[in-house]
Amino acid sequence: MDQVTGAQLIAESLKTQKVEYMFGIVGVPIIEVAMAAQAAGIKYVGMRNEQAACYAASTIGYLTGRPGACLVVSGPGLIHALGGMANANMNCWPVVVIGGSSDRNQETAGAFQEFPQVEACRLYSKFSARPSSLEAIPAVIEKAVRTSIYGRPGACYVDIAGDMVNAKVDRSKVRVVSCCSPPPISLAEHSAITEAIAVLKMAKRPLVIIGKGAAYGRAETALKLFVETSGLPFLPTPMGKGVLPDDHLNCVAAARSRALLQADVVLLLGARLNWILHFGLPPRFDPDIRIIQIDLCAEEMGNNVRPAVALLGDISAIVTQLLECVRKDGWKYPSDTEWWSTLKEKVAANAKISKALARQSTLPMNYYTVFHHISQVLPHDCIIVSEGANTMDIGRTMLNNYLPRHRLDAGTFGTMGVGLGFAIAAAAVERSENKGRRIVCVEGDSAFGFSGMEVETMCRYNLPIVIIVVNNNGIYSGVDPETWKEMAKMGDLATIAPPVTLLPEARYDEVMAAFGGRGFLVRTEEELRSALQLSLSDWERPSLLNVLIDPSSDRKQQVQ
Repeated sequence: MDQVTGAQLIAESLKTQKVEYMFGIVGVPIIEVAMAAQAAGIKYVGMRNEQAACYAASTIGYLTGRPGACLVVSGPGLIHALGGMANANMNCWPVVVIGGSSDRNQETAGAFQEFPQVEACRLYSKFSARPSSLEAIPAVIEKAVRTSIYGRPGACYVDIAGDMVNAKVDRSKVRVVSCCSPPPISLAEHSAITEAIAVLKMAKRPLVIIGKGAAYGRAETALKLFVETSGLPFLPTPMGKGVLPDDHLNCVAAARSRALLQADVVLLLGARLNWILHFGLPPRFDPDIRIIQIDLCAEEMGNNVRPAVALLGDISAIVTQLLECVRKDGWKYPSDTEWWSTLKEKVAANAKISKALARQSTLPMNYYTVFHHISQVLPHDCIIVSEGANTMDIGRTMLNNYLPRHRLDAGTFGTMGVGLGFAIAAAAVERSENKGRRIVCVEGDSAFGFSGMEVETMCRYNLPIVIIVVNNNGIYSGVDPETWKEMAKMGDLATIAPPVTLLPEARYDEVMAAFGGRGFLVRTEEELRSALQLSLSDWERPSLLNVLIDPSSDRKQQVQ
């Protein structure tokens, strides 16, 4: 009689649900689950920290629309993954976490790494459950995957007791559960579409805001047609960049503050009026702003600002509805308005300021000089991963994205430490799809420190990721080596060194080289361009550019 283990049922069920990637750290009791996953045809990537593993698995969900799996051990292993689950939930990215747990007959007895895992995960997930038997595993896995992608995407947790992993059951007793269908697509009411177009027509200063929900919803084709047919200016949120190219004629990202402040009507596409968009409130927005809100989550409607029109449903489908209405009416926002003139003037003025900062040839380099040269060398189709404080904020304005889902950053939760996990996931997808895209991870030195050991993961799997550490010796700002030495002479650095400082000119490049990757120490523009070109030409191993900049380098002052 054909028997199957719990580990095999988990792996086969994930594969049936079209889960193609698994990231994790193995140990008791889930080693056999990882082995069974590989046997079932799932790609397993062993990471160095569960947090990074969960970041990677959630990135798979964002990039492919199907959740990645994160496999962790019990107790502390799962607790480390909770940060990744929370980040996935806040970003609305699907991920399924599989956690081993104590044997059932040892519950409440003080078992090894015993922890109330199902209960703990409810705060960080959409769904958290333990199969009641081996026979129930396929149904629970199907529900976890389905729940992760239906409605607002997010994290789901499946708990596997240690004694279930190697236990066996007759395959004939296991109910076959087929792959869940893609999420159903819903349209907005026709009357609401008509009302939205009427509000847009009355606008004197309209603005389209494109969020990462539009990227996840694969709305790029419909959005391009809508923006170009309607003639409306648009502004992407950080991970909305690339849904339409940053160099599109209608993009006003370089005039962000002015556009938000003076717009009288905003078409909000898959973005939330949270801290990233200043809650949609004064003084960053007009107090009389009218919002046309498109979202697939009814509960999101009216958060912070009551919408003039609420369009509930699939973003791509609703944009198509709007496009059909605009085409039918033959309406287009004029290109010769005062609003367009105001925006274009501000775009040009800000570009001039950034260009002047980028042309400064002093050493150490500043952020703008570094990003100027990086932008000139990077291929247009590369996936840019970015995290840090100034590194991420300035990089967002200077490193263009031309394709959807080609920018990954700290996101809605503002999470530091996501970069290397995100990059590893993107590289795994690229290896499978083989589209010739480079993965470039632009990190602040502080951000790199959170997950720096994942460079070993990159080297182990020969993932040709290019990491650029923009090193200012600190968090926000640092000090130069001479100042550091003088402080050390004054006494205990724990009582003297500013809390934002890190070790000056730390050799992050040597960390990469230690594992077999390529490391470059960069001080000048010429060294930067040369090292980046060499790294981009190497498809066999990862590279790290340790770019030393002025510790006091900062952002240009914002003028609305």
